[in-house]
Amino acid sequence: QLHLVESGGGLVQPGGSLRLSCVVSESILFRYALTWFRQAPGKEREAISCISSSGRKNYVDSVKGRFTISEDNTRTTIYLQMNSLTTEDTAVYYCAADPDPLGSRCWRNSYAYWGQGTQVTVSS
Repeated sequence: QLHLVESGGGLVQPGGSLRLSCVVSESILFRYALTWFRQAPGKEREAISCISSSGRKNYVDSVKGRFTISEDNTRTTIYLQMNSLTTEDTAVYYCAADPDPLGSRCWRNSYAYWGQGTQVTVSS
């Protein structure tokens, strides 16, 4: 059973930055793909950035150029650096993982493991 714990959320002014962390109970290297999701009030949950077990990264257009996904050397902490935040980025942010032994796919059709989420509020 893989465990994921998010942290780093909070209140930030428009134009500000936050870095979210997702601590995973084991290294994702050639084991799991990991995706950051968010769910804004009244909206469906959306995937925004992912990293495959081999390190391949992807972003949706709405965050490309503003958000960066990265990982530590042990590949047990995956970060989401969020810059130039707007009120549209207000949401609960989740990380989720799915087995990815081949390391070839970043976005997954479904995710077996989820964190509890961390709230990000962008407001003046």
